[in-house]
Amino acid sequence: MTAITENKPAYDGQALDLTGKSGARAFKNTLATVLIVLAFLIAMIPLLWILGTVISKGYHLLLNADWWSQSQRGITVRRQGGGAYHAIMGTLIMSLITALIAVPIAVLGAVYLVEYGKGTRAARVVSFMIDILTGVPSIVAALFIYAVWITIFGFNRVGFAVSLSLVLLMLPVVLRSTEEMLKLVPDELREASYALGVPKWKTIMKVVVPTAFGGIVTGVMLGLARVMGETAPLLILVGYSKNINLNPFNGFMGALPTMINQDRTELALQPAADRVWAAALTLILLVLVLNVLARLVARFSAIKSK
Repeated sequence: MTAITENKPAYDGQALDLTGKSGARAFKNTLATVLIVLAFLIAMIPLLWILGTVISKGYHLLLNADWWSQSQRGITVRRQGGGAYHAIMGTLIMSLITALIAVPIAVLGAVYLVEYGKGTRAARVVSFMIDILTGVPSIVAALFIYAVWITIFGFNRVGFAVSLSLVLLMLPVVLRSTEEMLKLVPDELREASYALGVPKWKTIMKVVVPTAFGGIVTGVMLGLARVMGETAPLLILVGYSKNINLNPFNGFMGALPTMINQDRTELALQPAADRVWAAALTLILLVLVLNVLARLVARFSAIKSK
């Protein structure tokens, strides 16, 4: 019988190290990390600079209770006093109307694109039109509503007309974000629901939309943040009023962007400059508070796995 010998590599008693990095790889990894951190810091510099400037120059008026409870009625650019209640309420009212119109249309449009219109010509047309709306400047949207609302129908300049123009700006943001969130819902959830005999519309309402609810709310807040600071529609479609007007269908309305615009030409006067910075900080805080509330609603409304 012939003995079979095997050639085995020599073993020197040391374990083979597979976790180490070569010098070149370690250098590249460190360099990439440094560049990423540096890019992050560079991106944060203007954000922190803007926030620091607005907070430092506008916080003292916000500490006064009159800022939150009074309007600018009877207050001139050279005079201290008054508040931003009229502008805060005008901004919130017009933004709420915008959301009430834009969000249902955007969500239903996203549901159609993801659940019903895959590969259809109608879906391609809708998607193309949304892409066009995404790049429309705010002044173009305002001029379009002006031509329809005022020139053709003969209505007056009111806050509701501003909301209509803001709908054109908010709609593509909410629709695209909702579409992406619906696409992230696993098909297994839909198939499990269909296997139980649940109709498609009920599957969408009870399974798909609740699963993507957190992302949908985030998209809505992004849309609101997009439109709350717009100034062109306010200047074109409604005049600025220092009085308190809570009716979006009658008369001029105050808003934070137009309040800033009202006093920006008098920045050399300290009372006017203080109001400009305070109004800017108030607008930032409104967006922040709405985002926090939306995150809380999304967290407590999300489907919890057992």
